[in-house]
Amino acid sequence: MSETRIDRRFRALKAEGRAAFVTYVMAGDPDLESALEIVKGLPAAGADIIEVGLPFTDPMADGPAIQQAGLRALASGTTLRKTLDLIAEFRKTDDETPIVLMGYYNPIYSYGVDRFLKDARAAGIDGMIVVDLPSEEDSELCLPARAAGFNFIRLATPTTNDRRLPKVLANSSGFLYYVSIAGTTGAAAPKPADVATALQRIRKATDLPIAVGFGIRTGAQAAEIAKIADGAVVGTALVEQVALGSDNKDAVKRVLDLAREISAGIRSVKKT
Repeated sequence: MSETRIDRRFRALKAEGRAAFVTYVMAGDPDLESALEIVKGLPAAGADIIEVGLPFTDPMADGPAIQQAGLRALASGTTLRKTLDLIAEFRKTDDETPIVLMGYYNPIYSYGVDRFLKDARAAGIDGMIVVDLPSEEDSELCLPARAAGFNFIRLATPTTNDRRLPKVLANSSGFLYYVSIAGTTGAAAPKPADVATALQRIRKATDLPIAVGFGIRTGAQAAEIAKIADGAVVGTALVEQVALGSDNKDAVKRVLDLAREISAGIRSVKKT
C-alpha cells in the first residue's frame, strides 16, 4: 500500500514525541449540519485523527450513549450516502486530517462494496473500522479496501490471546485499536497498568501504532493512556455532550470544549 494520511500522521506524531488524540463522533448527530460543524471544529480542538461513526440500527459493540447517537442520526435522515457527503464537505477545507469511517457491515453491503469503495475514495476517507467483519471474512471488504488504498483497522481486546492475535493483525494497517475493557463502549474506565501489560504483549507481534479506547472521559485519563500507547481514542464522552446540549449550537460547543480539555491532557505527555 502507498502511504496514507493515517501513516503520515502517526509518523509525524512519533517525531513530535506524543500520542495521537483520536476522536469519535457520529455522522448526523444531532443533525447533519451540526455534525459537520463538529467534525470541522475537531482539528482546531486538538484531534489528530477523526473517526466518523456510520449510524446503524443494531450497533452491537456500542453502549447506550452511542446507540442513542445513532438513533438521533437516523432520525435526522442520515444515510451512508449523506455520511460520505459530510466527509467530502469536510475535505473542502481540510486535506490533512485523517478520517476513519467506523461502523458495521450491513449498510456497506446494502450500498454495494465496489460502489462504496469508489465513493469513499472520492469523499476523502483514509481508513475504516468495520466492527462485525472478522479476519475470516477478509474477502468481503478488507482485501478490496486495501487494494483500493484504504487502511483497514482492526480491534483487539483483553480476550484476544496469542493464538488469535496473528489473525487480527493479518491485513491490518494504519493502526491497531486496542479495546481496553471487555464490554460495550463507555462501560468503564481503563486501568493503565492492565493496558500497559496488554500492549507489551501486542507489540511483540506488530509494529503498527496502537491506539487505546473505550472508557476514556477526561484529560487526566487520556494523559495516563498517552504515556503507554501511541494514541488515545475518545468517543462516548464526546457523544454524550451532544445529548447534554441545550440546543444544537450548545451541543457543538460542548463537544469541542471537551475535545480541547482531553487534547491538553494528551499533549502534556512528552515521550522520549
